[in-house]
Amino acid sequence: MLSQVYRCGFQPFNQHLLPWVQCTAVSRSHRIQPSVIRHVRSWSNIPFITVPLSRAHGKSFAHRSELKHAKRIVVKLGSAVVTRGDECGLALGRLASIVEQVSVLQNQGREMMLVTSGAVAFGKQRLRHEILLSQSVRQALHSGQNQLKEMAIPVLEARACAAAGQSGLMALYEAMFTQYSICAAQILVTNLDFHDEQKRRNLNGTLHELLRMNIVPIVNTNDAVVPPAEPNSDLQGVISVKDNDSLAARLAVEMKTDLLIVLSDVEGLFDSPPGSDDAKLIDIFYPGDQQSVTFGTKSRVGMGGMEAKVKAALWALQGGTSVVIANGTHPKVSGHVITDIVEGKKVGTFFSEVKPAGPTVEQQGEMARSGGRMLATLEPEQRAEIIHHLADLLTDQRDEILLANKKDLEEAEGRLAAPLLKRLSLSTSKLNSLAIGLRQIAASSQDSVGRVLRRTRIAKNLELEQVTVPIGVLLVIFESRPDCLPQVAALAIASGNGLLLKGGKEAAHSNRILHLLTQEALSIHGVKEAVQLVNTREEVEDLCRLDKMIDLIIPRGSSQLVRDIQKAAKGIPVMGHSEGICHMYVDSEASVDKVTRLVRDSKCEYPAACNALETLLIHRDLLRTPLFDQIIDMLRVEQVKIHAGPKFASYLTFSPSEVKSLRTEYGDLELCIEVVDNVQDAIDHIHKYGSSHTDVIVTENENTAEFFLQHVDSACVFWNTSTRFSDGYRFGLGAEVGISTSRIHARGPVGLEGLLTTKWLLRGKDHVVSDFSEHGSLKYLHENLPVPQRNTN
Repeated sequence: MLSQVYRCGFQPFNQHLLPWVQCTAVSRSHRIQPSVIRHVRSWSNIPFITVPLSRAHGKSFAHRSELKHAKRIVVKLGSAVVTRGDECGLALGRLASIVEQVSVLQNQGREMMLVTSGAVAFGKQRLRHEILLSQSVRQALHSGQNQLKEMAIPVLEARACAAAGQSGLMALYEAMFTQYSICAAQILVTNLDFHDEQKRRNLNGTLHELLRMNIVPIVNTNDAVVPPAEPNSDLQGVISVKDNDSLAARLAVEMKTDLLIVLSDVEGLFDSPPGSDDAKLIDIFYPGDQQSVTFGTKSRVGMGGMEAKVKAALWALQGGTSVVIANGTHPKVSGHVITDIVEGKKVGTFFSEVKPAGPTVEQQGEMARSGGRMLATLEPEQRAEIIHHLADLLTDQRDEILLANKKDLEEAEGRLAAPLLKRLSLSTSKLNSLAIGLRQIAASSQDSVGRVLRRTRIAKNLELEQVTVPIGVLLVIFESRPDCLPQVAALAIASGNGLLLKGGKEAAHSNRILHLLTQEALSIHGVKEAVQLVNTREEVEDLCRLDKMIDLIIPRGSSQLVRDIQKAAKGIPVMGHSEGICHMYVDSEASVDKVTRLVRDSKCEYPAACNALETLLIHRDLLRTPLFDQIIDMLRVEQVKIHAGPKFASYLTFSPSEVKSLRTEYGDLELCIEVVDNVQDAIDHIHKYGSSHTDVIVTENENTAEFFLQHVDSACVFWNTSTRFSDGYRFGLGAEVGISTSRIHARGPVGLEGLLTTKWLLRGKDHVVSDFSEHGSLKYLHENLPVPQRNTN
């Protein structure tokens, strides 16, 4: 007989393991090599991540973001998760997905344990099948086909079902884990096993030995012999094992696990019964919050309800194990719910003993909503007064602001690249420019909210108006630019919008003081809460899921940040651009005196900006001319690295490095040069490789320029100017929340006007639609009425 080794441990099995442990083995001749194991670990579509997993047990994690450090994890699968909707048989698709996620985490070096239900359901399926097969052929023939279909199945006793289903359930798990080269072992326990000290030590030793050998223990109550649970049977400080919820909690504490994940058929805990109109998911649950929760009935299957889960979770939390209760049945999330929880994403309800010092982000969203509505009801002069006061504070508190900014710069030194450090830096001149821009916003805000755009007389004494109103609550996410905070805050105030701000941690000190000054300015009219700074450890992806609190997301930062937010936003519009690939076309009739100035300013003045020049298109007639030589010499002096486009490279014997992609935003002193045949060729190139941000023509031919201006489909199209003019401040908007390349709502630099939408006001006198029917007494007039003139002073 071949010597036996275990599939994942590659070590002989400990002979002292308890007899209730079942574990499959493979022969030594089929031993899997480590290289194969590494290959197998890449099968899953869930990314393989190696993380540091050392942690001293004894205190639960305080924040979700710390869950990625969990090494020992118990996953409890409720009956509703593993069984089908008809309660007869297993949900194989969900189980396969759960096994895949557990396998991925196991292969990351974590120690995974499963507490699973499902034996009763699996056994019920098998016993029903056996009962139908045991019917005699004669009975089946005499009953008739229809009566056979309606044949009554006797009520099956749960213990018998558990006995019949336990082996099949384990065989199914074993087959699934085998696909990932992971060995699984079954352990059956009862409450009595935890009361016997010797059995507890044996169980503990067994589990530790299995984990040491990289085996996943699958634990279940032995429902074939377990006695009915006794009410109030918990001992002092010890939870009694009545169901798999209490078993999972007891096991988690006994084994000093870092995390217990309880999967059920609801998203987590709600402050009122799930499905009711006012029900809100509780993101973080703290001990003592039981009074804020209304428990409903238990699930359609299983022994415990949500109250039992909460009790078990709080007991585990007290024992030093972090707990998350989440939905394991939802088809859109069940395929990654376990890995999402371990990665710290906002899934389900997280149990924590540490209450945050400030409000949660959900509470901040509600405050921004109510504060924004109050802000919108203020008189225009009052909103302008708030912005003027903020502008004064920026200059009056200059020393405090620069001191906070100095702390940020010192902490970022050596961690951030030079362009990002430049964005992070504040100066007296920057603060003065900010104050000037804010005063421009205040002046333009006098007639923004509530402006009448259209008036129509529908019929006699029935008049319709279209007026401007705030969008609602804005979420602005920005990187390394503390000067963005007062700009965006002023625009939100002027437009009457509530505002959530999420800045980069590299600017934490600067953002904190700038936000305090913003709230000080808002306080003069009692709307302090309209602008909120998110200081919690919320991930950007989690913020993008708050679709019931946020009406518009505006990212300010790198193209990668914008792309990530556009991908993460679920049901919330995102205003912005993912790339700033700006072009400048130098026509054959361009002025020698203008070209080098425009190219230098567009590329070299601030190469990290989204409106910096990235591709220079040269008319082919300009090659080997003094103008072309001047452009090249200037770029060399400015130390700009040149990349040759395919056509440009074909004209040269010795060319610069050929560009890898014509769709590249360098964000540095690098520039692509390409050759085009004419203005139409330039336009075609821009449409093919551009990002619809900002594109420029340099020419003295007015007809050529107008053709370019009318035919280039970008947010900003210029003639004989630098690309860097694409900016809200330079446009006279006072400031901008960003530059949008979207074709809906706002486009280009988005200032005050881009943060407004409209609503319709209809004023009548007992008008009903039936009066306008064919035989009614009224007729539609649809007369355009004069609109009040806008105050432009």
